[in-house]
Amino acid sequence: MSDVPEIQLTDPEVLRDPFTAYSPARERSPIAKLVAPGFSAWAVLRHEEARKMLSDPRFALSPGSYPPMDIPEHCRPYMRSMQTVEGPEHLRLRRLVSPAFTPRKAVALRPGIERLVDDLLDGFTAQDEIDLVTAFARPLPMDVICALVGIPEADRPRWREYGAMVAAGDGAGLAKAVPGIVEDSLAAIADRKVDAGDDVVSQLLLIQAEDGDRLSETELVSLVWQLVLGGQVPGLLIANAVEVLLSHPAQLAELREDPDLMPGAVEELMRWCSPQLLTVPRLTTTDVRIGDVTIPEGEPVTVAIAAANRDPRAFGDPDVFDIRRAAGPAWHLAFAHGPHFCLGASLARVQTEVALTALLRRFPDLALADGPARIPDPGTWRLNALPVKLRAAVAN
Repeated sequence: MSDVPEIQLTDPEVLRDPFTAYSPARERSPIAKLVAPGFSAWAVLRHEEARKMLSDPRFALSPGSYPPMDIPEHCRPYMRSMQTVEGPEHLRLRRLVSPAFTPRKAVALRPGIERLVDDLLDGFTAQDEIDLVTAFARPLPMDVICALVGIPEADRPRWREYGAMVAAGDGAGLAKAVPGIVEDSLAAIADRKVDAGDDVVSQLLLIQAEDGDRLSETELVSLVWQLVLGGQVPGLLIANAVEVLLSHPAQLAELREDPDLMPGAVEELMRWCSPQLLTVPRLTTTDVRIGDVTIPEGEPVTVAIAAANRDPRAFGDPDVFDIRRAAGPAWHLAFAHGPHFCLGASLARVQTEVALTALLRRFPDLALADGPARIPDPGTWRLNALPVKLRAAVAN
């Protein structure tokens, strides 16, 4: 036990650059102990061990994996989603929901996402400088979710406010957003029952398993809540990606010259600057051994994605950002792995590709303005502001 590295999550170096800060611990041991005031958990640091852990039923998600939310009692049943259950209940929900989130479905949604992206970018035609986070990266995911859920145009500004509160990551914002999301989701479901459309809720209302099973209204609202939570990832990734690309001009020039590199570039960006630094903690259901360490039953264990995605055992030159990185036997864990692999991964990929492609095409002089403002958060790599210049200054 004495050989297990201990990582202080409040260490300024961990908050400033977790990708580098985790490296010495990962090279000492496949597992470390994360500590912070009022918190401790085991963290798997290496790629192979992380993949195994995320597929191992001895590590189980539960409602206790998530911090408690101060929300009205009537909203609590809607917070029980696929991300908080395991075993047969998880398999049942996944089986019913997965048909609406296949890679083919994501591709079919691409034209609609392109229109949403263009609508946002059209608003910048008269501006020379914007905060990319608040003006583009943050509203886009909620616009996409509104289209998925079938939220009327008139209600979408309110959903952007929900998204901003959820993205802030504080308990007060969540407590304020959840009742509105539940109420508006119930209204959208009621509308779709009467007037079905092309949205995901309409599709899920029609999906019925061979045994006659189908999602209940409560389960549909839970899915919308899960979409709102998970839907913040593309926005965070888009902001991170723009900062990284503008900081790597040679790579950016290659991408501008050959836009067909974009799908591979998005994968490398997810490996390099994934917004999620740590997976949701799982609890051990029995004593489990990782490396030379036995983790007792009932202990929280997370994967340090920031460490596993830079593991030299899995990636050649892992600390080099390379949009031409070839896919290999190992792949990034930005969307986790195993039974809880992110349901919306295909949609997030398409959304990020569309957003970056349009942004780089329409603003060839895009450049960083003032310094980015990053939120010090040991669990999420996210920007609070990213001032960018849309156009080169005109010489007098």
